[in-house]
Amino acid sequence: MTPTSQPEHFSIRDLADEFAITTRTIRFYEDKGLIRPERQGQRRIYDKRDRARLKLVLRGKRLGFSLEEIHLLVELYATPDDKVPQLEGYLATLQAHQATLRAQRQDLDDTLAELARAEQDCRALLAHST
Repeated sequence: MTPTSQPEHFSIRDLADEFAITTRTIRFYEDKGLIRPERQGQRRIYDKRDRARLKLVLRGKRLGFSLEEIHLLVELYATPDDKVPQLEGYLATLQAHQATLRAQRQDLDDTLAELARAEQDCRALLAHST
């Protein structure tokens, strides 16, 4: 193996260390069908594809996607055939997620504005009290 090349296979510990997650987390994603390592007895053998899928899962989680949405993302990666329907479905998921985040941002902005007004009122009352 050259210094810049990736190994062909990974242990569960290799992946846990690389992505700073627990082996239990990896097994959870495996139980959900998001990654599918080979088995040699009780030992799990992960390949480059499993590593890429795990990376997609973690990216989806970081972006706040549900497990169902992450599953769509992972399946898109896994399907070499006509990807147009999956891409369209994924696009719809992305747009819905963006709309949800925009609404949450608006709620946060509104709440911050209310807090600023309450703080201003409180400071005014304090100034008149002294």
